[in-house]
Amino acid sequence: MVMNIRFAVPPRTDDDDNDKLSQSTGSNSDDYPEEDNNFDDWVSDQGPSRPCHSLFEDRSFPTAEATLKYDEAAHLFNLIATCTKLKLDLHKRIRLINFIRKHKPTPSDVGNLTGAESFFSSDEYLIPVIEDDPLLQLDLDDWSDDEDPSPAVATATAAITTGTSISSEPADLASALRRISVLEKKLSHAQRALVDYRTIVAQKIDTQSLAEIANEPGPSKKDALRDDDSHYFQSYDATEIHAVMIQDRVRTSSYASFIFKNPLLFKDATVLDVGCGTGILSLFAAKSGARRVYAVDASDIAEKAEKIVRENGLEDVITVIRGKVEEISLPDGVTHVDIIISEWMGYALLYESMLDSVLHARDRFLSPNGGIMAPSQCRMMLVLCEANELYKERIEFWNDIYGFDLSEMGKEVYNDAIVDVISPESVVSDPCIIKDLYLNTITPRQLDFKSPFTLTCTSSKRIKIHAFVLYFDTFFTTTGAPLDPSVPATLIEEGHPLIAEVWPVGGKPIPQRRASLGAGLKSRDENKVSSFSTGPLSYPTHWKQTAFFLREPFSAEEGTVVSGMFSCKKNDGNSRELDVEIHYTVKQAEESAGETVVQMYTVS
Repeated sequence: MVMNIRFAVPPRTDDDDNDKLSQSTGSNSDDYPEEDNNFDDWVSDQGPSRPCHSLFEDRSFPTAEATLKYDEAAHLFNLIATCTKLKLDLHKRIRLINFIRKHKPTPSDVGNLTGAESFFSSDEYLIPVIEDDPLLQLDLDDWSDDEDPSPAVATATAAITTGTSISSEPADLASALRRISVLEKKLSHAQRALVDYRTIVAQKIDTQSLAEIANEPGPSKKDALRDDDSHYFQSYDATEIHAVMIQDRVRTSSYASFIFKNPLLFKDATVLDVGCGTGILSLFAAKSGARRVYAVDASDIAEKAEKIVRENGLEDVITVIRGKVEEISLPDGVTHVDIIISEWMGYALLYESMLDSVLHARDRFLSPNGGIMAPSQCRMMLVLCEANELYKERIEFWNDIYGFDLSEMGKEVYNDAIVDVISPESVVSDPCIIKDLYLNTITPRQLDFKSPFTLTCTSSKRIKIHAFVLYFDTFFTTTGAPLDPSVPATLIEEGHPLIAEVWPVGGKPIPQRRASLGAGLKSRDENKVSSFSTGPLSYPTHWKQTAFFLREPFSAEEGTVVSGMFSCKKNDGNSRELDVEIHYTVKQAEESAGETVVQMYTVS
């Protein structure tokens, strides 16, 4: 998805071009002393005569014109016609080409553009995706600012556009001079456009950075990264995202508590940390007695994790491995590990699809003789929610803006899931488990699912239901055995000892419980369970909750039954996102069930 970020770009006016076009032969040399006004030399140096890549596939053609003809024949996409239809100026044409090259939309997606998309005003797309891209240097007649070109101008422009000679010779000296004048004007226009473009790019990035971007090796054809993979891993380079996760006291303390309180489990164990980030879970495991810890991450954060390990004097225990867990091998001939730890959960649990990688690691590396997954189990929970305050904030707010109706803006909320903190008072049903994920046996195919649900309103007064709300509960066990659905997750509230006891204060060391290794230690066979919830009734986490707003809110009271089907699958266009479809019917007390309502959402 394109980020909706706008940048102000000073427009280049038609007067700028007209001033240049009105100059006579030879005057351009004063304005462009570094440019050679010889037309043949200039054309020979420009992009149209160099190999050019297709906009929609990894194929190269001798000229830009050949590329355009191929894209029109193979993909039914006419770049010139598209730019003309959208009335794109020079800068917007450049942005369009770079947008296509960067995000690789389908021709039909590009054909649905309106010209009002945010990337048409973003300086990000003025930076060439391909260095010296010939398509960015074409000077097409349809891209000219001339409003009513004469036949002579059109003929000359066509010659420049295709890089061919003009087929007919001038009939007389006057025609020849007119042709020369036209060619000089077009050359001046093209030179001005190129200089303007280079100036803009130079203002945004330095030459060295541009060279680094252009010279980055592309993904191999054998196993190319999907664009959503690339963006996903790059997003975890930022320090801020790791600060948010570590500062989530419920999340980090739950992992720390499980690891530190089970030293027998970790003593002399070989541990694999999938998606290690800063390496905090690896540090916990090493401090709890692990003999060897392999910390794996595919993003640049792995470099910082390696430094963090050294600074904490644990390089003899922890080995940081940069790469995708699907592709790496463990060093020293290690083929199996005793424990896999990972904080893979995303919004609505499955957003970002990191669990697929964790399951791949399980199948490749986890010991078949009692290997432990931490966490070992997660449950997706669904509840009814009044969500009145959130509805006012996200939707009703648009109905009256300084006396104007902007409700059109609020309609988008019904298409996308909303991640926010839900007030516990707005929850008006007991939760229903819509997916119970037992990490030792679940397969990636089972992560696309359909699940029936039934929710009964518990409100003592008549209210209006605006949303379904999804959250998840997470469990850690020492044996890896599945838990019965009746086992609840721990509700961690403000002041709960869990979110305080493992956090050192004032330089105090991390709590150690190694003394418990002596006589009297409980056997690992006795399953010890740790857990936390991300639901509205628990202390807020960085996952918050995921709300699915209803286009048709309904009234409910105690005893109102809402039943239906919850479907969840990976988005076809971006496997990191989720498509959710909810079918539901409402049955009021002593009434028959109403019609089935269907609503679809994207978790992105």
